[in-house]
Amino acid sequence: MRILLVGQSGQVAHELARALACLGEVTSRSRSSNPTLDLLNPDAIGPAVRAAQPDLIVNASAYTQVDRAESEREAAFAVNARAVEALAVACLEQKIPLIHYSTDYVFDGKSGTPYRECDPTGPDGVYAASKFQGEEAIRSAGIPHLILRTAWVYGLHGQNFLKTMLRLMSERESLGVVNDQVGAPTWSRMIAEATALMIARSLQEGRVTLGERSGTYHLTCAGTTTWFGFAERIRALGIQGGLLPPSAATLRAISTEEYPTPARRPAYSVLDNQRLREAFGLCLPSWEEALALCLETKIP
Repeated sequence: MRILLVGQSGQVAHELARALACLGEVTSRSRSSNPTLDLLNPDAIGPAVRAAQPDLIVNASAYTQVDRAESEREAAFAVNARAVEALAVACLEQKIPLIHYSTDYVFDGKSGTPYRECDPTGPDGVYAASKFQGEEAIRSAGIPHLILRTAWVYGLHGQNFLKTMLRLMSERESLGVVNDQVGAPTWSRMIAEATALMIARSLQEGRVTLGERSGTYHLTCAGTTTWFGFAERIRALGIQGGLLPPSAATLRAISTEEYPTPARRPAYSVLDNQRLREAFGLCLPSWEEALALCLETKIP
C-alpha cells in the first residue's frame, strides 16, 4: 500500500512517518520536500497526487497559528479549507480514502458535557472557521474518509505547550497559567498510533475500506484538566525526571481575562470518544499516563 503523508515537520506528521511505516510505503510531501506539495497553492495539489499515485492520503498539515490567523485570514483558509477541498477532489478522482485531522475549536466551548461528533458546531475565529470549512469540504466530496478531531496536542517535536512550559519553567521564577479553560491534553504519538491502528483495522486485500465507518471521530486522551493543571503535572514530572531543576518556576493560576489573546479559546473543549471505541475498539490512555510516557523520552 502506498500512503501519501501530507506534512513533514509538524508534531503529528513527525510521529505518523514512524507509525505508518509498518503499513506500507510512506511518501511525505510538504512545502519543503522534493518534490513539493504546497498547500498555499491548491491548484497544484491534484497534479501532485496523481504523480504520487497513492492508495491513501493522510493529511497532517495545517495552518495552526491560531492568533496569527486573525490577521492572516487568506493563508489560514488557503491551507485549512481550499487545500483540503483540493485533496478531497483528488481523492475522488483517484478513488482513494482521505484521513484528515481537525480540532476542538469547531465547537463554541460553551457546553458543560463532552462534545459528541453529532453535536452542533460553532466555530469562533478565523482558525476555527477555516478548519470547519475543511471538514465540510471533505464531507461534501462524498469520499471515504476519517475526519479525526483532536485537542491540546503536544509532543517532543515542533512548537507546543509542553516544550514551551519546560523552557519557561527553567528560565523564570514564577509563571502564570490559565486555569479556566478545560480540555484533554493529547500526545501526538498517541494520535499517530491510533491512526495506524484505524488503518490496519480497515484493510481488506491491501486497501483501506472504510464502509460504514467512514466519517468524523473524536480522538483525544481520556480525562480532563486545565492548562494550569497540565502545567502542574509537567512541572512535577519534569523535576522528577531531571528535565527541570528543583528550583523550576512556581505556578500561578490565572484567568483567561488575565491572558488576552487575539483569538478566543474555547472555555470547554472536552471531546467524547465513545464513537471511536465503538467503531474501532480504540481507547486512548488518560492524559496523565500519556504525559508520563512522553516525558520518559528525552526532549530534543
